[in-house]
Amino acid sequence: MKFKELSLYLEKLEQTSSRNEITSILADLLKTVPPEDIENVIYLMSGRLGPNYKNTEFQIAEKLVLVILARSYGVELTEVQRSYKEKGDIGVVAEELANKEQRTKNKEQGIAEIHQQLLQVAQVSGGGSVEKKVDGVAEILKSVDPLSARYIARIPTGNLRLGFSEKTVIDALSVMECGTKEKAKQILKAYEVVPDLGILAREIKLNGIDKATKHITPKVGIPVMPMLCSRIKSPTEMIKKMGEVAVEPKFDGLRVLIHFSKPKKILRAFTRNLKDISQMFPELSKVGDYVDADEFILDSEAVGMDPELLTLADFQTTMHRRRKHNIEESQKSIPLSFQVFDILLINKESQMDVPYLERREQLKKLIKPNPLLKLDDYTITSDPELITKLHKELRSKGLEGIIVKRKDGGYIPGRTGWNWVKMKEAEDSIGKLSDTIDGVIMGFTSGKGKRVGFGIGQFLVGVKEKDQFLTLTKVGTGLSDAEFQELSKRLQPLVTEIKPDEYEAHKDLTPDFWVKPEVVVELAGDDLTMSPKHTSGYALRFPRLVKFRDDKSASGATTVKEVKKIFDMQKTS
Repeated sequence: MKFKELSLYLEKLEQTSSRNEITSILADLLKTVPPEDIENVIYLMSGRLGPNYKNTEFQIAEKLVLVILARSYGVELTEVQRSYKEKGDIGVVAEELANKEQRTKNKEQGIAEIHQQLLQVAQVSGGGSVEKKVDGVAEILKSVDPLSARYIARIPTGNLRLGFSEKTVIDALSVMECGTKEKAKQILKAYEVVPDLGILAREIKLNGIDKATKHITPKVGIPVMPMLCSRIKSPTEMIKKMGEVAVEPKFDGLRVLIHFSKPKKILRAFTRNLKDISQMFPELSKVGDYVDADEFILDSEAVGMDPELLTLADFQTTMHRRRKHNIEESQKSIPLSFQVFDILLINKESQMDVPYLERREQLKKLIKPNPLLKLDDYTITSDPELITKLHKELRSKGLEGIIVKRKDGGYIPGRTGWNWVKMKEAEDSIGKLSDTIDGVIMGFTSGKGKRVGFGIGQFLVGVKEKDQFLTLTKVGTGLSDAEFQELSKRLQPLVTEIKPDEYEAHKDLTPDFWVKPEVVVELAGDDLTMSPKHTSGYALRFPRLVKFRDDKSASGATTVKEVKKIFDMQKTS
């Protein structure tokens, strides 16, 4: 399939706002694409070059794309900047510049060819890499028609402005085969085990939905969507909903899924948002010696230790290692252990449908005594008072509290039902709210007074609603100078000239600068109120920054539905 043909479909999608019509266009596109091109089509129309878990990002800011356009079309950078300020869309600027130049010889390049060229540019590293990337993308733009240029110019920034999510693509795959969304849940379940829509789409294209999803199991090297906790306020309600439960400690660490295969020579570590952070953990090079299996996937919490105080380090200290260039130095200053609490795969055999207690017994048999992997303790009970007692005991030891798990439950990706729940009481949280909220920073205002030096006065935080982010609160107090400096350092590279399409905000809450949805922060607060101005419908009062959630992407932010649940819980307290 030619890239120009794909561009015509992308144009239709861009001009459509109806969710059902978008799904129909996508289904038609996926039906038309040959199997050998469908993976690349899935990635490219999502603004990526590969699945989320592969680090195939361009690392090219919007401002640099303007330089690329100037170089590609032989115009002054000031002209490109002026046009971008007027249009607010890099793709439209590229298309107009291409039309003005009126090139008569455009190559009819295939999707695979364009994808490969873009991938080569993204993988450039080392000295002079920025200049090479600029030249590489400029050369690609020179060779394509104006409409194709519109979409190729947007790819380095990761946003094709098409207005659909992976969930819409899953719906479209169902419509492609059966004409309805009836098999979307079946595809979604498979996607949560192997979250690579490119691979899944190719298998569906070749073998049909039933065959492609029937026996899908975890694969070493591809992260499984982790199982997440729901919220229940009281231990009595936990027992009522879950029956006899297992109570485990909740550490203030980094969620890490450890993948190992001796035959395939694979060792990977993934966060809960599917990012590959293997380079953070040189300690894991010996993990194969500590587990009596040739292939496995473990779920764990990486917990740092403060060597001077001989106490567990907090989350921010543990995460400091991630931002250090010198990992070996960090390894000495922040030694880690991995608190292992679950197993998903043993020697090609999935454990996800195996009951909780059986999975725990497997862990006892497989993990040998070692200094790196620590097996979590657990207590089986149906006594609400014992749950409260264990929670308080663990809190007094500096842990976050407890996780309560259904004794006979399987490992179900995502936040599904009442299989795992966390207990956070009002007196335990930093604010008075019964739980914290993980929000996405949508924008910020310029600082005043001493904050002028930071460049940030307040920041606007939103929560997730399907494919959108809706406002919840503004945060401007309770941050230290160091936190304001850290915030500025994180947000300045994400500033965008126009409001991202996925943001919905009241005009009175418009910040001085919008930022791309990448920084997630954990907030505490006094309470939630109904709000006519915040687009989520709720406002978080007296918000306080707890920490930066570097282990979460925007897609893992708290949802409006979860905010409502917290709001309802506070009404019954």
